[in-house]
Parts: sequence; structure tokens; C-alpha cells
Amino acid sequence: MKLTTMTQVTVDGVMQGNGAASDDRRGGFERGGWARGKGDDETRASINETYRRADAFLFGRRTYELFAGSWGTLAARDVPGWEPVLQALNARPKYVASTTLTDPAWSGTTVLSGDLVSAVRELKAEPGGEVQVHGSGALIRWLLEHDLVDELTLVVIPVVVGQGARLFPAAGPDLALDLVGSRVDSKGVAIQVYRPAGRPRYAPTGAPVR
Repeated sequence: MKLTTMTQVTVDGVMQGNGAASDDRRGGFERGGWARGKGDDETRASINETYRRADAFLFGRRTYELFAGSWGTLAARDVPGWEPVLQALNARPKYVASTTLTDPAWSGTTVLSGDLVSAVRELKAEPGGEVQVHGSGALIRWLLEHDLVDELTLVVIPVVVGQGARLFPAAGPDLALDLVGSRVDSKGVAIQVYRPAGRPRYAPTGAPVR
């Protein structure tokens, strides 16, 4: 399976608290819910289709607990228009990268608590289409640092929130990306699909500007 990620981010790169104001208040974050209701029918269909493609899901612990406490407790009637997401999350195998979670309540969950690099490589070696990572910013950064991500999708919401945890920190490893897909919906939500392409090339010191 290839490992893919999908993350909702603001124009200033924030991923914290996208779904509801109460989802994630860490660090005094007060501007949650910035993605709620954004995007048109085509974007909703694209996200639904992404979840349909999943053969398995990989989460960090915090995102897993948020998803388990919401998607893991809902019925189709509770999420009109998002039934494919609900079905995929509850029917497909779920893996959690955690050294502290011991008794996951969400059916179909396996905790990866040992050598995570080996565990993810073994998961990717299994037959199938995609193992997907949604949310889980710290996990995505770790997976990128270990060259384990095959495809990275950013759903960019046209808003600047000015505070909150970002997908990529102010200082960290650098990464070149190849853009392999891009579209903007009628409400200004952009979906950009990238593939990691090694390290960027930089101009040598003192090189003339052209």
C-alpha cells in the first residue's frame, strides 16, 4: 500500500481546531472551527472519494481519540452527505502510533507501540491501495522525516486565523515537493496533491539574481 496524507490547513498553515471550536484548545487556541461548512459539493465528493479509497488508516493518538469520539459513535443519519467517510472509518482497519494507548475502544484498532519505522514499512508492504493519515500533524512530520510518505494532500481553506499549531513548524527539515494534482472549488477551497521529491535545491551563496 502507498501511504497518503490529507490535511486541512489555513492559508497561514494552521491545522489546529479545524472541525469545531472545542476540538483542540491547546496553547490557548480560540479560533477553532475554521473549516466547518467550507468547500462546495465537488470538494465534499472529492473528500468522500478519498476515504472510499482507503484500505487502512493510520493515526496519531490525539487525532485517533478525536475521531473515535466522533466518527466512531455516529450513525449515517447523523452525518448526511458524509456517509462514505463514516463507513470507511468504521469498516477499515485502524492503526494508532502510540506508546501509551493500551486498550482502544474503537473496533478494528491496532496500536503500534514498538519500532514504528518497521511497523509502518510492514504496513506499506501489505497488498492494497492506500493507508491514509488524516490530521495527526506530529505523525505526518515524523513520517516525512523518515521518507515514509508517498503522497501529501493539502485542503487549503481560504482563511488566515493568525494563531494555532501549524502543519510545518517555523524551523524543521526541508523537503522538495512535486505537484501532481490541483483544483480550486467555487468557494475558493484548494486541493493540492504533492509527492515528496527529496531535498530542495538552493542557489549558491553569492549567485546572481536572475
